[in-house]
Amino acid sequence: MKKIAIVIGARPQFIKHAALEIALRDDFNVVTIHTGQHYDQNMSDVFFKELNIAQPTHMLNIGSGDHGDQTGKMMIKIEEIVKYERPDVLLVYGDTNSTLAGALVAAKLNIPVAHVEAGLRSFNKAMPEEINRILTDHVSSVLFCPTNTAVANLKREGIDTNVFNEGDVMVDMIRIAREKNILTQSRDYGKYYFSTIHRPYNTDDLDRLMDMIRVFNVLDKPVKFAVHPRTLHKLTQAGVNTARFQNIHFLEPVSYFESLQLQYNAQAVITDSGGIQKEAYVLKKKCVTIRSETEWLETVNSGWNDLVFDNLELLKTKVGNIPQVYEQSLFGDGYASNKISLTLKIS
Repeated sequence: MKKIAIVIGARPQFIKHAALEIALRDDFNVVTIHTGQHYDQNMSDVFFKELNIAQPTHMLNIGSGDHGDQTGKMMIKIEEIVKYERPDVLLVYGDTNSTLAGALVAAKLNIPVAHVEAGLRSFNKAMPEEINRILTDHVSSVLFCPTNTAVANLKREGIDTNVFNEGDVMVDMIRIAREKNILTQSRDYGKYYFSTIHRPYNTDDLDRLMDMIRVFNVLDKPVKFAVHPRTLHKLTQAGVNTARFQNIHFLEPVSYFESLQLQYNAQAVITDSGGIQKEAYVLKKKCVTIRSETEWLETVNSGWNDLVFDNLELLKTKVGNIPQVYEQSLFGDGYASNKISLTLKIS
């Protein structure tokens, strides 16, 4: 049985890993390296207990820090583990510092790197994630793309060997949620908008953050706003009384399945998250993304996602622009994990 080492460290990677481990564990000796880049007990409870996912084999507890410091610490510890475990392949997800650290270590030790969610490009190199995903793709031995657009992006960069469009593993998680009857209609189905905002350029500037909140407060439906702890701290520090914004329900951070349920019952979604843009599409919900660019161009081209950045007033009209055409299989059929497992098994 082949041994596969998998590096995880941030919330989106827990989601992808939960689906993929289920597919891998019958045919691979799975060794999980959790960097601790983000640690959320709620997320761990959901994925390591509720779905019966194995606890991480190695927990590094790196924590937050500057990019160089954090990535360097990860590389030192991951290298020790990889030398000890001697995996046949090392798999990484997405575009975080954990992704890059794992990929660089394996590449330098001549261990094949498998990259899940390869080929994504925002074409904005000011984003650390863009640097991480480009470098990871260029040292990977096998690249699993979620869409044809991602395949085309790699081809433009000269990467066209061992590139596979197997679909998006996050669609697998939504399939699993449906199978577990987690997505159910609530009494307020379609009567509110759901929002998550966490990126520094939207939350660190108090004036911009308050402009966003003021627009939320005059939308035609209430906004259920899952507030990032850093954002709430910013508002509290500035003495903002959130209770005076009566159209906004400020929620504590929610778990993954709670987030899916809130999206499923919303009329539309407002976010700056990459993953939620996809989830909204799969759940057939209009999305407005508070960014000037996105890696998920398919959602914009289809009309199900609008980018709003400079003129936040556009939110008032964009949330209601729901297109008539929908492509069910845009991000795959919900069995990407099985296809990835099979490809790794025979390669």
